[in-house]
Amino acid sequence: MDAHAQRVAIAAAIEASGKSCAQLSRLIGRNAAYVQQYLKRGLPGELAEPDRAKIARFLGIAENAFGVLPRRETAEVPRLDIGASAGPGGLVEDEAQLRAGLFDAGMLRGLGVRAEAASMVRVAGDSMEPVLHDGDEILVDRDRRTPGARDAMFVLRIDGVVMVKRLRALGREIEVVSENAAYPPRIVAAGAVEVIGRVVWLGRVVL
Repeated sequence: MDAHAQRVAIAAAIEASGKSCAQLSRLIGRNAAYVQQYLKRGLPGELAEPDRAKIARFLGIAENAFGVLPRRETAEVPRLDIGASAGPGGLVEDEAQLRAGLFDAGMLRGLGVRAEAASMVRVAGDSMEPVLHDGDEILVDRDRRTPGARDAMFVLRIDGVVMVKRLRALGREIEVVSENAAYPPRIVAAGAVEVIGRVVWLGRVVL
């Protein structure tokens, strides 16, 4: 919506509401003539988006009627300050060190992940190539910690070593598989594996 269309929409909404320009000027912290000058003389050329949003809410209409872009809902997701190894594995010395990041809340809902159960983890190594690259960040759902008969990708810990692998349940054992054929699969007792969460999304920097 261009500046002229915004001005026309605001003028029509004010007239329909019975409110005065002076009221709206005070609402956005301006002198009493500010909104009238904007509507009649085009000064300023455009109202700031926060001011348009505040006026829309005051008049009881949708903010996008004045060209205000919808606000994206975000959720705070801890980013584990560790590297989940895609190679031999990485020792976790202090998982308590977290760096909070923001993730699109709608995307989390679409993935079926509760914000409280979500973590971002950085990948290190090449054993999950070509699916995961060194430096990728993966979103881990800590609510999903049970491997099934069909393999899926998880972050896990074996003997104090954190890694990301494909896991498949084999009765009382678990098959641990890398994507890179240079790393052979192995089968371990289910009790020897601590599953941290299932990988549900990855982020990658493309240069």
